[in-house]
Amino acid sequence: MKTDIEIAQEAVLKPIEEIAESLDLTRDELELYGNYKAKISDEYLNRIKNKENGKLILVTAINPTPAGEGKTTTTVGLGQAFGRIGKKAVITLREPSLGPCFGIKGGAAGGGYAQVVPMEDLNLHFTGDFHAITSANNLLAAILDNHIQQGNELQIDTRQVVWKRCLDMNDRVLRNIVVGLGSKMDGTVREDHFVITVASEIMAVLCLADDMEDLKKRLSKMVVAYNFKGEPVTAGDLNAVGAMAALLKDALKPNLIQTLEHTPAIVHGGPFANIAHGCNSVRATKAALKIADYVITEAGFGADLGAEKFFDIKCRMAGLHPDAVVLVATIRALKYNGGKKKEELSIPDISALKKGIVNLEKHIENLQKFGVPVVVTLNSFITDSNEEIQFVKSFCEERNCEFALSEVWEKGGEGGMELAQTVLKTLETKKSEFHVLYDEKLPVKEKIETIAKEIYGAEGVNYSAAAEKQIKRLTEQSFGELPICMAKTQYSLSDDPEKLGKPENFSITVREVYVSAGAGFIVVLTGSVMTMPGLPKKPAAYNIDVDENGKITGLF
Repeated sequence: MKTDIEIAQEAVLKPIEEIAESLDLTRDELELYGNYKAKISDEYLNRIKNKENGKLILVTAINPTPAGEGKTTTTVGLGQAFGRIGKKAVITLREPSLGPCFGIKGGAAGGGYAQVVPMEDLNLHFTGDFHAITSANNLLAAILDNHIQQGNELQIDTRQVVWKRCLDMNDRVLRNIVVGLGSKMDGTVREDHFVITVASEIMAVLCLADDMEDLKKRLSKMVVAYNFKGEPVTAGDLNAVGAMAALLKDALKPNLIQTLEHTPAIVHGGPFANIAHGCNSVRATKAALKIADYVITEAGFGADLGAEKFFDIKCRMAGLHPDAVVLVATIRALKYNGGKKKEELSIPDISALKKGIVNLEKHIENLQKFGVPVVVTLNSFITDSNEEIQFVKSFCEERNCEFALSEVWEKGGEGGMELAQTVLKTLETKKSEFHVLYDEKLPVKEKIETIAKEIYGAEGVNYSAAAEKQIKRLTEQSFGELPICMAKTQYSLSDDPEKLGKPENFSITVREVYVSAGAGFIVVLTGSVMTMPGLPKKPAAYNIDVDENGKITGLF
C-alpha cells in the first residue's frame, strides 16, 4: 500500500478557481495562494450571508487509542461520498499544527484515499495563518513587558502575569523560562512560559469571531495579567488590539482547498482541543452552510471532549443547529478498551469486544443527551471478523442508532457510500432536537459538575484549594456566567488516562480554573494537561526530507 504522501503527490488536482466555480465563487472573490489554495474574501462572505443554511453534520469519535480511529479520514471520505451520489457537500476542518507534524502524531489531512490536498502545504506553512497568530500573540507579550519596563502605569503585578508567549513547535524547554535577565535596560526579571500556538487564546478568539469587529472586541477582553489590587488587566488596557488585528487581517479569512476527489474543503483555524474548544472556525462553518446542502465538520479528540465543546461552546456561541452526528469507532480500538494489547488487536476476540464496547455505549448515550440523531460508523480493517462487525451493528441498532461500515481509507469516496446513504436516511427520517447540556448562567461549580457527571460518568468533583479561590475570584469579577471548557486527558472518560472502557466509581479532580475572556469561556484543568508538548525520542522530523526537485518525503 502506498503511503499517504505518495497518494497525495500522485493526485491530479484541479486549479482552485475550478473548485471555487462549483461554489459560485468568482475569481475576484478569491485571494490566491498559488494554484491550489486560496482565501475566501469578505466580499463573498457578505454576499452569501442571507442564503438558507444547509445541513450540519458533526463527525466525532470514541476515546482515541494507539490503535487509531480515523476521524479526519472519515470526515473527508464522507464528503467525497456525498459528491459521488450527486449531493453538494463541503468539508470544514481545522488546520494542522507544525508541532505534531514533526513530533509523534503526524499531520491532519486525513489518510489513504480520503485526504485533503495539497497535503504538504496544508501540514506545513499553508497560508500563514498560524504564523500570524504566533506573531500577534508575541506582539502582545512584548507590549506587556514593555509597559512594565516603561513605568508600569497599570500597576501590573509581575507575579500575576498570565499571558504566555507561543511557538508552533513542540519545544519542552520553553515551558518554564525566566525573562529579563541582563542589565536594567533588558526588562524586568520574571518567570514566563511558552505554549504551542494552537493553545494561544488568540487561536480560540480567531476561530469564534464572526468578523473583524467581533475579533477586535474579543481581543480587547483577553486577560493578560492582574494588578496589585487583584483586578484583571486586558489587551485592550494595553492598547494592543489594533496592531494585533492588523497581523490577523488575512488569517481571519477562511481557506479553500480540495479533497483527492475534488470535494471543496474549507480548512481554517486549529484551537487546542484541551484548553480550547478544538473546532474549525465559526466563519468557515457558517460560510459552508450558506454554500452547500451538506456540511461535514469534526471536533477534536473523542466525543466526551470534542463533541461536548462543539455543542456547548461553538454551537451555543454561533447559533448553530447540528442535524446529525457521525460517531467513529474501530473494532480494534474497542478491543483495546476491552483490555487487549496493541499487538493482539488483529486477532478476532468477541469477548474483548463485548467488554470494550461500553466505551462506545457511553458516547452514544452522551450524544443523544444533546437531542441530535447519531450514526455509528466502523472504520473498517481487513482483520475485522464478520461476527465482530455484526455484534457492533446490532449493539448500535438496539440503542436507536443507525450503523454503517466505512472503507474510505482504502477506497476513498466509494468506500463511504454506505455511510453517506445512512447519513442521508437519518437526516430524512430523524429530526434534530438539538439543545445544549446546561444553562451558562448556572454557578461555575454546577456547570463543571454537570459535565463531569453527565458526560464523563463521574460520581463527583474534587477541587484543589487553588481552584476554589480561582472560582470565587472569577465569579466576583463577573466571569461566572461563561460556558465551561473542560481540559482533561483524551484517552479516558475519566481524568486518568489508564482507565479505559467506561470507568465507574471515580471523581474528577479540578486543579486550576482560569478565564479565557476573549474566547468567552472558563477553562477548567484536570489531571496534567501539557500546553507545550515535547518531542518523542525518535520524532517524525527524523524521517522528513526534500530532494533536489523540491519533493518532500516522510511527511504523514
